[in-house]
Amino acid sequence: MQVSVETTSGLERRMTVGIPADRIESEVNKRLQQTASRAKVDGFRPGKVPMSVIRKRFGSSARQEVMGEVIQSSFYEAIMQEKLNPAGAPSVEPKELDEGKDFEYIATFEVYPEITLGDFGDIKVERIESDVRDEDLENMLEILRKQNTQFETVERVAENGDQLKVDFVGRVDGEPFQGGTANNTEIVLGSGRMIPGFEDGLVGAKAGDTVTLKVTFPEEYQNLELAGKPAEFDVVVHAVAAPALPELNDEFFAKFGVEEGGIEAFRAEVRKNMERELRQAIKTKVKTQVMDGLLATNSIDVPKALVSSEIDRLRQQAVQQFGGANIKPEQLPAELFEEQAKRRVSLGLVVAEVVKQNDIKPDNDRVRAMVEELASAYQEPEQVVNWYYQNEQQLAEIQSVVLEEQVVDTVLQKAQVTSKQVPYEDAVKPAQSAKDLEADEAEAGADE
Repeated sequence: MQVSVETTSGLERRMTVGIPADRIESEVNKRLQQTASRAKVDGFRPGKVPMSVIRKRFGSSARQEVMGEVIQSSFYEAIMQEKLNPAGAPSVEPKELDEGKDFEYIATFEVYPEITLGDFGDIKVERIESDVRDEDLENMLEILRKQNTQFETVERVAENGDQLKVDFVGRVDGEPFQGGTANNTEIVLGSGRMIPGFEDGLVGAKAGDTVTLKVTFPEEYQNLELAGKPAEFDVVVHAVAAPALPELNDEFFAKFGVEEGGIEAFRAEVRKNMERELRQAIKTKVKTQVMDGLLATNSIDVPKALVSSEIDRLRQQAVQQFGGANIKPEQLPAELFEEQAKRRVSLGLVVAEVVKQNDIKPDNDRVRAMVEELASAYQEPEQVVNWYYQNEQQLAEIQSVVLEEQVVDTVLQKAQVTSKQVPYEDAVKPAQSAKDLEADEAEAGADE
């Protein structure tokens, strides 16, 4: 078998493979002999059909089958021989095959990049420190009460925070539009659920009022046919209800699984959950900085095939997340996901190289500890632990997370790490990548 490889561009390789004729003919003859033993041809008994007839009738199909198998097996042999690591399936161009002559095909594919890891000492990480103070706990109790707000009908004009039950009909250019009509819908004034100006225009209305609102759809509105257009809504107010916060009593505590122990038991449970959230938030922020640092210090070419596969996964996730029953993933533009896909593929390759060069394997004790922490949020944690260890796929996901944590630990041993004390509410805010922070700073600079 003759093999030659050329680099066409970047990670793309063009491999020409030559297969000796005797290998092809040997496989074709073997296939035809197997066919002859079972072929049914009019005028001949089974197993007695002359080979010339078999070759004439089945030769072409047998040759095609053999060629497919030979291409597959020889491609694997060739990449092993040339020590290549393909990233994705090859594009194969077979040349004309004449009986009795050597066969040749060209396989075009991308390979994984060779990665030389940058110095971890160039990575800067700010590790935040925080704790749950008593005032943080009190704030959280108020948040939980507000999240469980009940609304009670009142006989007065509407204020911000009130819930209104309304009918409305919207018009653009004097004509009703799809999605612009609703009956007996509930709107909380000040919630920001409706377009700008809609909720503000209902402050001061009372049950029985009909209010005409003149508003403008935002330029970035999701329905492009309405984006930036002025509209008019006729709104009929049926009822006004004021918010009523629930009392911190046994009935309220039971909603969160605290059946006994009263307010002190409830406080302890809420504090425990806050501390768990805080630990996870700090860990996530550190991890985000480490991953950003790995990308910044390891600029690599990424195989287009891997990016394309990642785009397909992101499309599928988007459809599932937004419940687009009538949208197929391939209908979503690839460019919407391309940058995120490149980042994820790049990071995956770099992290894999860190794992390889440092011979990192998931620590079983850390896997067990993570499973137990996840299970502690349930009423019967031991059953949850057993469920994880009886489901290979779920356990593999935990092992993958632990492996990433160990990569973070490996980087932190050499990175430039500083500490910063911050309040609880700042600590638990979602982590931002370096790119997000740059965008925020640019926007702040523009505002100035």
